[in-house]
Amino acid sequence: MEASPIHPAHVSTASDLTVLSVAGMTCSNCARHVTDAIQGLPGVRSASVSLEHKRASVRWNSGAPRDVSAVIAAVQKAGYEVKALPGGTEGASPSNPGGWQMNLGLGLAVTAALMIGEWVFGLALTPWFQWLAFALASVVQIFCGAQFYRGAWRQLKVGSSNMDTLVALGSTTAFGYSTWALFSGAGGHVYFMEAAAIISLISAGHWLEARVSEQAGGALRSLLNLAPQTARRIQNAAAVQIKSFELRSFKAVATAQTPEVEVPVSSLNIGDRIALLPGDRVPVDGIVVEGDSAVDEAMLTGESIPVDKKSGSELFAGTVNLNGRLVMRVAATGEATALAHIIAAVQRAQTSRAGIQRLGDRISNVFVPIVGSLAVIAGLWWGLAPASAHHVHDWLAPFLWHTHAPVGVAAGFIVAAAVLIVACPCAMGLATPAAIMAGANTAARRGILIRDGVALEKAGKVTAVIFDKTGTLTMGKPEVAGELRIQNSEFRILAAALARNSTHPISQAIAKISAEKIELSNWKEIRGSGVSAVLPPSTLRLGSLHWLKESGVALETGEKFISEWSGQGATIVGLGSDQMLLGLFAVRDAVKANAKGVVEQLRRQGLNIYLLTGDNALTAAGIAGQVGIAAENVFAEVRPEQKAEFVKKLQVAGDRVAFVGDGINDAPALTQADLGIAVSRASDVAREAADIILLKSEIEAVPEALGLARATLRTIKQNLFWAFFYNALGVPLAALGFISPIFCAAAMGVSDLVVIGNALRLLRWRK
Repeated sequence: MEASPIHPAHVSTASDLTVLSVAGMTCSNCARHVTDAIQGLPGVRSASVSLEHKRASVRWNSGAPRDVSAVIAAVQKAGYEVKALPGGTEGASPSNPGGWQMNLGLGLAVTAALMIGEWVFGLALTPWFQWLAFALASVVQIFCGAQFYRGAWRQLKVGSSNMDTLVALGSTTAFGYSTWALFSGAGGHVYFMEAAAIISLISAGHWLEARVSEQAGGALRSLLNLAPQTARRIQNAAAVQIKSFELRSFKAVATAQTPEVEVPVSSLNIGDRIALLPGDRVPVDGIVVEGDSAVDEAMLTGESIPVDKKSGSELFAGTVNLNGRLVMRVAATGEATALAHIIAAVQRAQTSRAGIQRLGDRISNVFVPIVGSLAVIAGLWWGLAPASAHHVHDWLAPFLWHTHAPVGVAAGFIVAAAVLIVACPCAMGLATPAAIMAGANTAARRGILIRDGVALEKAGKVTAVIFDKTGTLTMGKPEVAGELRIQNSEFRILAAALARNSTHPISQAIAKISAEKIELSNWKEIRGSGVSAVLPPSTLRLGSLHWLKESGVALETGEKFISEWSGQGATIVGLGSDQMLLGLFAVRDAVKANAKGVVEQLRRQGLNIYLLTGDNALTAAGIAGQVGIAAENVFAEVRPEQKAEFVKKLQVAGDRVAFVGDGINDAPALTQADLGIAVSRASDVAREAADIILLKSEIEAVPEALGLARATLRTIKQNLFWAFFYNALGVPLAALGFISPIFCAAAMGVSDLVVIGNALRLLRWRK
């Protein structure tokens, strides 16, 4: 499959990009082989190949050596001609597409004329028409067939073979025999029409394939066009520029520099200020410093409702400012923007392979030599033992259909040509990448980033889903809902001082209850437990009840408070001084409104749902009851490292586990799970622990992502089945003389379109 290259103005500087001209690609399989040849080289971050423009765009890792000669050698080893374009520009014109389309039109016109002559006017055995057919078919062989012959020769030189080999052999077989029969005076039927039809119909099939497959890259192309090429940079108001001189008085007239100057996005630096008017697209990531407006982030996150922005709000490249003037400070440019990460993720998914594809690859690699042998055997059988071949054909005809089987010496050549053509494994090679590309694009349009084809395949096989609580099932914005002072009237000030340096959402909620500062020493955070510090002569601890109890803090005096608030789904945080309990806080984080519906959807998909949390058992049970998770599947007081162990336990029991977390403290579990799903915002897309990243924070995308993955895996299996079925049925029918080379050529093109068309159904997938 082809993928549109990333324009350097959108995501990186041109120095990170090398663009090559590649000759010899005739179908999407060729484009995939070139991509595979480049993708595995050291220093290459991504490679995308355009079949239409005959271009390979290579993007390098930052700081990595750019060994263009190694790329050229790898592509040549794969059997294609390649050269670097001057300046490495992607906008260069395609390699004479008009000439290629003219050759295609010529081939179809010749084929149509010969078909009319033979089938309509019955001129097949007329000598003058046979000579005319020879002349016209020769033109098709020379001009239209050149790409197939060149491709076959390149593959032969590297000791390989591909679809071009089969097409060239099939067409040459029909044309060669017919030429011999015509010049030798052997008489009888000649097959110039078949020779021209093979090349013309297959060329037409590839042309349609390229047009249709472009739809699968629609989301990536949309993302590539999101970022504008220019931005309104606000210049330093103190700068002064000499505008003109009054020569008579030799007096310089100075005017203040224009406050806003339109500049290329590639010239922006971190810290620059950008003005955004209503309707403007945000050029880079940044922070609002002036103004209020609503911003449409739909193309980035899949959420259709505009997001209000004010001073301090984050802005992301590619989003649209709707109704107010904003001034933003540049925070990230080039490859560091969220949009660039999204584009890279979509491109990586499109060019990746799923494990199921290895089956098709292994078969395709040995298919051509086997088919060549079968063609020779079938040809010799029809040529040397025609009575036997016709006997088998006639015996099967009542069960299949009656047809005019080839006769005489020509039979061997025609049957061999038919076998070679019908056996082209192009559809088999397209079965998986076409579905992965369509699935990844559909997911990207919905704010779902899938790392690669392997992740997509794993998502389709999940049997159990584990949810983290905070920020996943809940809003992730906890607030202190209740408190209990047990000792020390300043317990609120102490708790806020302890919590202030922590980034955990619960700590941040407690830090807001007091602004007074206290000098603490030896402050440290124990992940999954709490924070501690020294306020001489005591050690203060703020954290989970389980941790405080392990530290020797007595909790009996707060049991009633703990029971009441835990039953309401609140998280109880205790403040202790050595072994003394100073106070308790009930921190409540509202459950997401759609959480219960999400759990129900996943259950209807046949999945087992679990809840893991570091909270106490009462709080966990309260949350689980609100969202509909069974009590026996709720596990409380689980530390981050223990979450990974729990995932492993389910895997040992035979489950394929998806872990859904916020991606902050859940990296071990996300990594251990068969499928890690990070509920995220666009600024977090660079996280590497998850297989799937949800750009919108709503977890309703979880069943959507899993459902789409199942549909994609189902499509891959359907494509592989039809590709195998097509070849398994077509080869014996051709060998037995039931289908002609013309029908075989048409069927081969149709098989490619069926596979791609089936994959494109994913673009219209609905949950």
